[in-house]
Amino acid sequence: MVEQTVVREHIKARVMSLVRSAEPSSYRNPKLYSLNDNGDNNGVTSAQIFDQDRSKNTCLTDDSYPSQSYEKYFLDSPTDEFVQHPIGSGASVSSFGSLDSFPYQSRPVLGCSMEFQLPFDSTSTSSTRLLGEYQVASYSPGMDVVVEEFDNEQMRSKIQELERALLDDEDDKMIGIDNLMEIDNEWSYQNESEQHHDSPKESSSADSNSHISSKEVVSQTTPKQILISCARALSEGKAEEALSMVNELRQIVSIQGDPSQRIAAYMVEGLAARMAASGKFLYRALKCKEPPSDERLAAMQVLFEVCPCFKFGFLAANGAIIEAIRGEEEVHIIDFDIKQGNQYMTLIQTVAQLPGKRPRLRLTGIDDPESVQRSVGGLRIIGLRLEQLGEDNGVSFKFKAVPSKTSIVSPSTLGCKPGETLIVNFAFQLHHMPDESVTTVNQRDELLHMVKSLNPKLVTVVEQDVNTNTSPFLSRFIEAYEYYSAVFESLDMTLPRESQERMNVERQCLARDIVNIVACEGEERIERYEVAGKWRARMMMAGFNARPMSARVTNNIQNLIKQQYCNRYKLKEEMGELHFFWEEKSLIVASAWR
Repeated sequence: MVEQTVVREHIKARVMSLVRSAEPSSYRNPKLYSLNDNGDNNGVTSAQIFDQDRSKNTCLTDDSYPSQSYEKYFLDSPTDEFVQHPIGSGASVSSFGSLDSFPYQSRPVLGCSMEFQLPFDSTSTSSTRLLGEYQVASYSPGMDVVVEEFDNEQMRSKIQELERALLDDEDDKMIGIDNLMEIDNEWSYQNESEQHHDSPKESSSADSNSHISSKEVVSQTTPKQILISCARALSEGKAEEALSMVNELRQIVSIQGDPSQRIAAYMVEGLAARMAASGKFLYRALKCKEPPSDERLAAMQVLFEVCPCFKFGFLAANGAIIEAIRGEEEVHIIDFDIKQGNQYMTLIQTVAQLPGKRPRLRLTGIDDPESVQRSVGGLRIIGLRLEQLGEDNGVSFKFKAVPSKTSIVSPSTLGCKPGETLIVNFAFQLHHMPDESVTTVNQRDELLHMVKSLNPKLVTVVEQDVNTNTSPFLSRFIEAYEYYSAVFESLDMTLPRESQERMNVERQCLARDIVNIVACEGEERIERYEVAGKWRARMMMAGFNARPMSARVTNNIQNLIKQQYCNRYKLKEEMGELHFFWEEKSLIVASAWR
């Protein structure tokens, strides 16, 4: 028992090492993604889209940024420096760090039979590898976590032997534990020189026949079918059956494959993490209260720029804001999560090109200590950059950061003044607020009621159009699969499959959300999206009235889609809201209220 206790502590320590923040120095280039500055930018700004006096300029290119460079507004920040290369420029792997930390290695030949095992036990999960940049400050009361390095092979062998002995203990057995590899092993890259995809491993003939039989079964089904069957087995408590399918899936998925293989690679890890979850450890790891690494910030920046539906959502919100502030003198915008400030860069430039007298802008941003977008205090730096951008463009712009949890923000902390036009912007933020299905304190609706009490002229809402909030596990899993399948397919039209930028976006942003949706329950599931109808009901219950997007905003975005993107991207207007589709799947919905 003493030896088992020692091993337990060792396993916990190794798990903790997987969720510690990555050191910025580990990246060859620590600067994050920057705007194009090649002197030959043919893109136009949102001002050219929404300015009625510039109706001829109604399209954006994929790198649709202002003709001036924003580089100087982003450099030398400790929280979000930008890598200086444009999308599609063939960035090196070092721009975003190595992918070796993720369990699935790149496979040059799709469909090859490499085995990728998930080393998890009652505390270790694959999700911690997906979320390696987050620290978990406390694992359990009184536990002193120390990560040791084992250089002595004999000692390593002994530790692994003890781990296996521990994992076989009947008192501590978890789902499928006896089939797992030792936790010390990292995801090793299997060179083709060591094991070709058509070369069997050393094994008995019985094992070989079993392996071949398993491959034949896998080849007759798709990753989607196996994933749904696995989720169904989990929902019915059939742990051994689910574990078998997890192992099958690992033989056929690839983070460099087609979209169906890529999404399967991440969703299977969500399933495995759900099976391996014990107590609250997994949930603490996924809650992500610690600030993200520079690598994740880079990935988020790229995601918002290369995934057109996200870009369209921001454009729609900006278009509605521009319509609301035309002719106003004093404008106060409140944003509960400005992210890295990109939406306001284009908004400032749009205001700079408006005819007549320009309104004076004041932006208040909530600096939530639990934000997953930046470290505490980072919002001040973003605000300084936006103020400098406003000065350079001749726009009166002031910024104020309010250090407060979003759930306790009150009107008195927001500094609203009589006579100013008040705008509130919710872009991909409301779904992080717990609602009545999570806690008796409905923070989601309380926030909306508080905003209504401010009597704003306009409230903009941009959200993912899918239900991952109240549906039971199996239904939620299927909905999440359909939604993210469309997102992965849309990225297939934007970035090549071998692009390191794309893999980093998928690994740092999409995979993180997928694992949280699939593996977590209760208050630890923070990615709680709702469909457009539910958001509409919440806004109306809070006392808001819909303010349909103007024909100018709708038509100009529609022209943008037709002129610059393939016809698989679609825009539909329903009840005054703009839905952005990939084929027949609605991904993003943007709406305006007052």
